[in-house]
Amino acid sequence: MQQKITVGITQGDTNGIGYEVIIKALSDNRITEICTPVIYGSSRFVAQYRKGIAGADGFSVNVINHPAEAHSKRINLIQCVPDTLTIEPGKKSSDGAKAALAALQAAVADLKGAKIQALVTAPFNKQTVSEGGFAFPGHTEFLANAFNATHYIMMLCCDAIRVGVVTGHLPLAEVSAQLSTAMIVQKMAQLNESLKSDFQISRPKIAVLGLNPHAGDGGILGSEEQKVIIPAIEEATKEGILAFGPYPADGFFGAALYGRFDAVLAMYHDQGLIPFKTLAFYHGINYTAGLPIVRTSPDHGTAYDIAGTGTASPESMLAALYAAVDLYKSRMQYRDLQKNVLKPVPLEGPQAG
Repeated sequence: MQQKITVGITQGDTNGIGYEVIIKALSDNRITEICTPVIYGSSRFVAQYRKGIAGADGFSVNVINHPAEAHSKRINLIQCVPDTLTIEPGKKSSDGAKAALAALQAAVADLKGAKIQALVTAPFNKQTVSEGGFAFPGHTEFLANAFNATHYIMMLCCDAIRVGVVTGHLPLAEVSAQLSTAMIVQKMAQLNESLKSDFQISRPKIAVLGLNPHAGDGGILGSEEQKVIIPAIEEATKEGILAFGPYPADGFFGAALYGRFDAVLAMYHDQGLIPFKTLAFYHGINYTAGLPIVRTSPDHGTAYDIAGTGTASPESMLAALYAAVDLYKSRMQYRDLQKNVLKPVPLEGPQAG
């Protein structure tokens, strides 16, 4: 039997729905059957949010100092967030941001030290963490920097569809200037490799979206398709990647053409994420492909409007937890397979040597 892995879970913004969806998700007994969960946060915050969740009275955590102390059949918590910070559900605050960053930094330190095998991050507010000195657009870029990953891609995944984006957390006005043939080829290559190593798809088929309405209409509605995107598809095809397009985004999703492909490569954040979240808002996940570690998250934000009401759905958090375990196992199996494939076979018999 394969040994259970330890999965770190960061609390996210204290004032969002992070604790609620974590508590609800970890109340599912199946979680401790597939992994050993370790929350990075505060036991006081757990106790506070537990009060507002129906049926969560019996939820408890095993407070530990290090992942090595984690109990394999319990919900564990590393106390890395100061209890002096305040809770204000539904409000943006510097304390909520401080708590989110403290949890993230502690979890990443343990991930670097191989004390945990995968990471699931609850959402934080990009504005408040930025005001607190966080120098990255989001979790994706922070983790890429922390693990010295120059080639990575943000993916949104569910059973029906996988979407990767060429440009992520970037103002829309800057997208066109940032796009290049080399960047698109690199993102396609990373997406292709992730589909093989993390999702066990031997020959992935990737649909590439255009940037402009009607994919530029032959240059009438924009030249990016002709000058940048089509050359990228041609280059990727030469490198053995099964890339197709560019497709007009509206017709592509409207006709459900995504069902014919293993993944879709969108040019910018909302082009890919709006249709994805329309299809899979409650059970989709965010996955940072290309890192040396596995990191997933729910595909929603802090949801301040419902924080503290006890009404948040844990489905996306549950999906993120399951995906973290599955992706880690798939990646290890792929690495083992590659080692065996590349390992030289010794000659036998009298002719050897």
